[in-house]
Amino acid sequence: MLPSQALLPAVVFALAALRALASDTFMAAVYEHAVILPHPTQEPVPASDALALMNKNMDVLEGAIKEAAQQGAHIIVTPEDGIYGWRFTRESIYPYLEDIPDPAVNWIPCTDPSRFGPAPVQERLSCMARNNSIYVVANIGDKKPCDSSDPNCPRDGRYHYNTDVVFDTQGKLVARYHKYNLFLGENQFNYPKEPEAVTFETPFGKFGIFTCFDILFYEPAVVLVSKMQVDTVLFPTAWMNVLPFLTAIEFHSAWAMGMGVNVLAANTHNTSMEMTGSGIYAPAGARTYSYNMKTEDGHLLIAELDAHPRLSPASLPAVSWNSYALSVERFSQNDHEFTGIIFEDPFTFTELTKPGGNLTVCQKDLCCHLSYKMAEKRDDEVYVLGAFDGLHVFEGQYYLQICTLLKCPSTNLSTCGQPVETAQTKFDMFSLSGTFGTSYIFPEVLYSGVQLAPGE
Repeated sequence: MLPSQALLPAVVFALAALRALASDTFMAAVYEHAVILPHPTQEPVPASDALALMNKNMDVLEGAIKEAAQQGAHIIVTPEDGIYGWRFTRESIYPYLEDIPDPAVNWIPCTDPSRFGPAPVQERLSCMARNNSIYVVANIGDKKPCDSSDPNCPRDGRYHYNTDVVFDTQGKLVARYHKYNLFLGENQFNYPKEPEAVTFETPFGKFGIFTCFDILFYEPAVVLVSKMQVDTVLFPTAWMNVLPFLTAIEFHSAWAMGMGVNVLAANTHNTSMEMTGSGIYAPAGARTYSYNMKTEDGHLLIAELDAHPRLSPASLPAVSWNSYALSVERFSQNDHEFTGIIFEDPFTFTELTKPGGNLTVCQKDLCCHLSYKMAEKRDDEVYVLGAFDGLHVFEGQYYLQICTLLKCPSTNLSTCGQPVETAQTKFDMFSLSGTFGTSYIFPEVLYSGVQLAPGE
């Protein structure tokens, strides 16, 4: 045993060594993958056929992982559904699932593949990470047996979970996350009993992880940032650029800005389903991103990020998105309010009848304020200011407050809220704010067919 006088220098040396290993920045990578899909079937295929399909996708992913590692990336995120796709019933997905243990078991599948039964997908992902000295993030399926002692046990005696896994540079399983907020059509999977807040530490920051639709909910998305204080969010997704998802690049960049964290968003690529838009986002804006609706190619993105964005000298002070709205009185009592529907939600609208000025529209506790100036007001185009404050229930229940400036499809006000393809009116200026009841606010500009640089 060391005497106490010798112990202190040893501790100081250990701390200094840890600090030397830590990094202020790191290289991040995401890969947008054009997934090779299985043939639609109601019945399970042989396990060998399922593995053959998954190996085809992992062949592509392995090429991207090797390239990312060669370019100096420390971590790479691959998409949701990136290994087997999404054309499944509960029965037909079973051959694609593996038993994924709790990371606390301290397991490297690459060197001990049969420890928890057959796990060829985890073995291969682990070896990709180990052989290339890079953290690998992937989305696969977890299966867990259950029996009659569990009142919620499905009739087939097993739970299926949409699952993210993370392997470190040695190939060790360091994180497992079961998607908590399932989207419409994910009937092949079960909801976890409780939401999971999954984090893990690296020499280049604290990471959290969740999947696709989760980003719209308090748990786990807000919890990871506000309570767990993660530096970077890993985000495998199969994001459709339609309501209610909105456009991937603009929303994910806005989310990183609003939450003050890095986001590594890896999307699947399928133009027929409007799936594209991946990026590496920092709180001050996008470091790199890609949106491609013209070809069916995959795409690798790599960028440098601050390991601790909140502590970075380049970090911007937090923006109070409702401070302006709370400081002004309602501009004028509006006698021209009417109701319109956007994706099943009843908005309160008011028309922009003048080429410039100030407007207010309110719904419940939310008041939206608009100051604007048009270069020229066109008689053939109608714009409205809208507010929604309520429970959205179409594909899941979550509370929303939205302020929006939008163009109506025609001069008939009953069309306001329907999709619009083109717009000709130029705004010299507009400023939109609202009396939001939360600090989690995500400002976006959404133009059909146009991708603005996030942050601008």
